[in-house]
Amino acid sequence: MDRYPDILEDILHFDEDSDDEWDMLLAETKREEESRSKRRNKHRGSVPGHRIIRRGRVEGHERLYHDYFALNCVYDAFFRRRFRMGRPLFLRIVNAVEQYDPYFIQTTDAIKNLGLSSLQKVTAAFRILTYGTPADSVDEYVRIGESTAIESLRRFVQAVIAVFGDEYLRPPNNNDIARLLAIGEQRGFPGILGSIDCMHWKWKNCPTAWQGMYTGHCHEPTIILEAVASQDLWIWHAFFGLPGSLNDINVLERSPVFATLIEGRAPPINYRINGHDYIMGYYLADGIYPNWSTFVKTIPCPQGLKRKHYAAAQESIRKDVERAFGVLQVRFAIVRGPARFWDEETLAYIMKACIIMHNMIIEDEGATNDNDFDGSGENPIVQVSHVHTPEFVDFIQTHHQIRSNASHSQLQSDLIEHLWQRYGQ
Repeated sequence: MDRYPDILEDILHFDEDSDDEWDMLLAETKREEESRSKRRNKHRGSVPGHRIIRRGRVEGHERLYHDYFALNCVYDAFFRRRFRMGRPLFLRIVNAVEQYDPYFIQTTDAIKNLGLSSLQKVTAAFRILTYGTPADSVDEYVRIGESTAIESLRRFVQAVIAVFGDEYLRPPNNNDIARLLAIGEQRGFPGILGSIDCMHWKWKNCPTAWQGMYTGHCHEPTIILEAVASQDLWIWHAFFGLPGSLNDINVLERSPVFATLIEGRAPPINYRINGHDYIMGYYLADGIYPNWSTFVKTIPCPQGLKRKHYAAAQESIRKDVERAFGVLQVRFAIVRGPARFWDEETLAYIMKACIIMHNMIIEDEGATNDNDFDGSGENPIVQVSHVHTPEFVDFIQTHHQIRSNASHSQLQSDLIEHLWQRYGQ
């Protein structure tokens, strides 16, 4: 019994230092509880204050299906115009993307509510690509949130590249080269493989620290696309990502456009012009490109009928790549307007995916089969041969042959005489 008065006395004489210690202990305990509560809310349960929008996803899918994909759909006549391609090709892309990435498969949540369908996610991505609209603009019709639309777009372009990139964004094979050479022979340019040029894509959301590096003659941050296109507007080569402050020569020095030729993996091309034999194809280019044997340029101030005729023919056919850029921008308005994404990797995926689908549309619409390439008539079949993998000496020799000014001048002179003999007289 004597010990209780001692305890009471200790409590009554509790000093101020002990009060401060108790306050600190209580404050620390409160902070620890708040931290635990935040961790629990982060990993499970609902987020306090989160607003849920009942968009009607199932109704949105049904409306989209009946508008464009049902047997007697509402907008059957407008599908090609609004999706930039035919319905069979669109459904082929949807099925391939759905098989590649499970993200596009329609699933149910914990309370058995159906999520977004693959048609809704892919349609949202297509609307952003084809119309260049902000991500939240597809919410009213497709019934998909802004963040989900952006995620769908990112995954869609990556899936398109992974599934179709090897087939529709590749260098020409033997059959392609034979067909391109036959087209070139018909147009008066034996040995031509296409036209080369660069296009600038404005980068609206370029980070401030990079704007000086990406700003060039356009006086705005841009990203450069180097491309090679043929007469049917098929894009055979696409090199994207260099800053807009560079010119076409700087891009060419970093481009892999001649990598397969230098490494000996490209088949040599044998053709004859004006009594001279050539073993490498060439591209039509504008005046900024160097005087290499693989480039054929115009004459700035042609003198005489022969040179004027050649300059007009070269400038006319070189417009193939300009036309390809124009059609690409019309089909996919996102690459015509300012890019709104922050990271360059996403922009590269978008550009490559648009080029792949551009080539798929060309194949689907039969533009590559409009001409006769059976080799009959006065145009002989061009033989394409293979050689062994070159050694280092052969590598250096090919490198010098590509950059030969003498071969460039000889080829231009032969083409002037060839065009004049065939069309000018």
